[in-house]
Amino acid sequence: MAAGLTDKRRAGVLLSVSSLPGPFGIGVFGEEAKRFVDRIRKMGFSYWQVLPLGPVDHGNSPYCGESAFAGNGLYIDPRGLERAGLVTPDDVAECYYPGTPHTADYAFAKEKKKQLLLKAYENFFRLPFDSDFLGKYRDFLYDQKWVSGYGRFMALKELSGTAAWNTWKSELSEDGNADRLADFYCFVQFLFFSQWAEIRKYANDSGISIIGDMPLYISYESADVSENITDFQIDPLTLKPFKVAGVPPDYFSETGQLWGNPLYDWEKMRKNGFSWWKARLKTALDLYDVVRIDHFRGLASYWAIPADSDDARTGAWEKGPGKDLFDAFESIPGYTKDRLIAEDLGVFGEDVEELLRTVGLPGMKVIQFAFDDSFESSNLPHNYGKNTIAYVGTHDNNTILGWLWEALPQERDFALRYCGFQGDDWSSGGYKSASCRALTEAVWKSHAKLAVVSVQDMCGFGKDCRMNIPGEPEGNWRFRITDEALDNIDFAYYKEVNKIFGRN
Repeated sequence: MAAGLTDKRRAGVLLSVSSLPGPFGIGVFGEEAKRFVDRIRKMGFSYWQVLPLGPVDHGNSPYCGESAFAGNGLYIDPRGLERAGLVTPDDVAECYYPGTPHTADYAFAKEKKKQLLLKAYENFFRLPFDSDFLGKYRDFLYDQKWVSGYGRFMALKELSGTAAWNTWKSELSEDGNADRLADFYCFVQFLFFSQWAEIRKYANDSGISIIGDMPLYISYESADVSENITDFQIDPLTLKPFKVAGVPPDYFSETGQLWGNPLYDWEKMRKNGFSWWKARLKTALDLYDVVRIDHFRGLASYWAIPADSDDARTGAWEKGPGKDLFDAFESIPGYTKDRLIAEDLGVFGEDVEELLRTVGLPGMKVIQFAFDDSFESSNLPHNYGKNTIAYVGTHDNNTILGWLWEALPQERDFALRYCGFQGDDWSSGGYKSASCRALTEAVWKSHAKLAVVSVQDMCGFGKDCRMNIPGEPEGNWRFRITDEALDNIDFAYYKEVNKIFGRN
């Protein structure tokens, strides 16, 4: 099975690859990923939603890395390298993490994985020239046109001591180590794409489709920006952005969110047929069965903030590419609209609703946003249309149990009454939490064609297990699940809920 969204009622589970169990301080593309697929299939789920698989930034966010195309080398499974004959068992043992299995340790994983991958790289080029492995690598370099530029960018970044690319000296390109280091970074991408292809095939063969997440914006410190300056609102002389991305004040922040990403120059992109965007989406469609476009509303209109602002309140709305971008997508091999989801949460207006109607993509609803004083929220499950992806919570939300504890009393009372919660112990969590189940079932009953629950909510975990707090720069993206916790999930309950509400 490898499919986009269908009109049949389906259910999915949200879990970042970084959160998978395993011995390496962070989740990897290994046997644990396959076991997770087996588990959710047994419970009657059809989709596994992951967070972006690209490089992370200094705060470990997967939404703002050095490339919109590249994968995160931290997810490469050391055991797979051993099976390929590229490293030894002792090399793999160096990557075993001695700390807690409940949180990801990015610093440890980066240090150990870099050492391991350098060893694998040196051994790789000791293979016979006509080996099948080397042939696949040469094919990868030919097929992935972006990878050589990315490798060069990463090499120069490392040689510069990680200084900003707009300050790099020209002599860096003449450094004798640059070419070899660039090829190393290309090799890492080859391993990433090869291992992920195996996991995705396993999932598809098991009846599970993968939903991936594609951030709308990219980092200024990226190969994409440094190589495509004219596609962005950047001064060609100073190489600094005129305006940057963010969102106005909303549910998550009273001062808005100042993301700082460079903004696209949509008029110039329109003139070149949106070539960069088409290449980007093609890569995403090669990685995933379905792609969720994060911050979709920015394609209708976007919040543009003067680059020297202290927060997002000084921004203003500007017009995005709208339907023209989606018309350009029609020429991408393998593209169909049923392979896209629009993340349309947050502050939005008629232009976003019109774009959604015009292009026909499903939008999102989150039950945690439903229980306001109006009693008329579009996030109330009885208001969901069929062409909707309904969430118990996303990576930016609190867990359901955490939300119940922190909600205003009237919000919590409304939520519990709406969901038909029986009893007075709403505060209890755990694998059989009655309150967590009540809110989950309310989402499952809705008309939405796909309902998604996070692993944390399947376990009834509290707020200490949430993935991200928007606007908080530190302490996020660290949650990890253990094999024991996954095995303690009530498989029979979720199998029955999926069956009862026709999501199988």
